[in-house]
Amino acid sequence: MHKAATADDNMLNNALDLNDQSGKKTKLSLWFTPGNDVFGYLTRSQKMVGSVAQLLGGQSSVCHFHSKLMQKEPKVGGAWEWHQDYGYWYKNQFMFPDQLISVMIALTAANKQNGCLQVIKGSHKMGRVNHGYAGEQVGADMVMVENALQSMELIYVELEPGDALFFHSNLLHRSEANLSDYHRWSIISCYSLQSNLAYNEKSASWKTPVAVVPDEAIMEWQTEEKVKADFLKKEEDPALQGNEWGK
Repeated sequence: MHKAATADDNMLNNALDLNDQSGKKTKLSLWFTPGNDVFGYLTRSQKMVGSVAQLLGGQSSVCHFHSKLMQKEPKVGGAWEWHQDYGYWYKNQFMFPDQLISVMIALTAANKQNGCLQVIKGSHKMGRVNHGYAGEQVGADMVMVENALQSMELIYVELEPGDALFFHSNLLHRSEANLSDYHRWSIISCYSLQSNLAYNEKSASWKTPVAVVPDEAIMEWQTEEKVKADFLKKEEDPALQGNEWGK
């Protein structure tokens, strides 16, 4: 999948650059509707959607909010500041953070050297904390982050290609800059239940049940060579508009 991602001009040409607080750039490509490419089949696979349904519970259908290709380049890939995903998605006005989940699939090895994900175990139980701007990103209130670090366990999530991490929308997490000689790329697919209304989200994927495909589609079905999707433009992201946070 890493090879497919690096060969996909649509994916790379639609990448967004977001500065961290030091000025280093983090790069990602974000799209809403999963298609018939290899990444769409991954997102729509029975194993992924079934696992999400089991973790979220409830009687409502699983919908795909968005997926993003995280591209941390060697030496220059910037950090992601401490945040909760719902710190961003609160601006999309999703009603129920317990009905949102992210699934990260490592495309390359992720370790401390190349800036792997760090999470504060159990921090999702704190609920949403206040967020503000950190560089061009959205960052959590560092007083609450420091409190969490004093009372909960910090975990470095080191992954091999193909490993998956499922995490709650209120889990505090970050990653350091990639100062190694190696890429750190991953796909993060974010799901919501159809019962979770979003009053400030213009895409339709968040309320459209996933068209599930069998797991073997990823390796055996004919796929489109490039992602043909509705990519996010930076100026269209509600989380990056305005300056009123913590309300």
